[in-house]
Amino acid sequence: MRRLFSYSFLKPFLLTGVFSAFIWIAACTSENKAEQATNTAEPVTTTAPAETAPVASDKGTGPISNVELAAAPDTALVSKGKVIFEGKCSACHKFGERYVGPDLAGVTARRKPEWIMNMMLNPQEMLQKDAVAQELLAQFMTQMPNQNLTEQEARAVLEYFRTK
Repeated sequence: MRRLFSYSFLKPFLLTGVFSAFIWIAACTSENKAEQATNTAEPVTTTAPAETAPVASDKGTGPISNVELAAAPDTALVSKGKVIFEGKCSACHKFGERYVGPDLAGVTARRKPEWIMNMMLNPQEMLQKDAVAQELLAQFMTQMPNQNLTEQEARAVLEYFRTK
């Protein structure tokens, strides 16, 4: 029987729903633990480490502190980066349009290469410590998953971004 309608356009929304559900479950779990702690007969005293406010760093937080870029993108890295992007990133990111995640057109003009690579390599810590990453999360309501890229793969994706 021939299908008259395709549901492929729903894929990004389904992914968003799954990630949102995980975030909601984690929030509920932590609220329940806090409520249980306040309902105990014995007083609970905890000394939590002082939380630091998120920092708006132009390089982000993570393993990359310095990236040296040649004047022109490395064509071999661009080819590798395109393949990696299409396999791991294109479900949420597009060039020239807002999708599940931010529009990546011109990202290398808006962000430093270190920030871009740290976001690819270290999204959870970036969301905890980087103010720009937190603003993006608030705007798009979807946490970027860790794609477990190596530094070489992230560098290749960065080179691909330089061509867009």
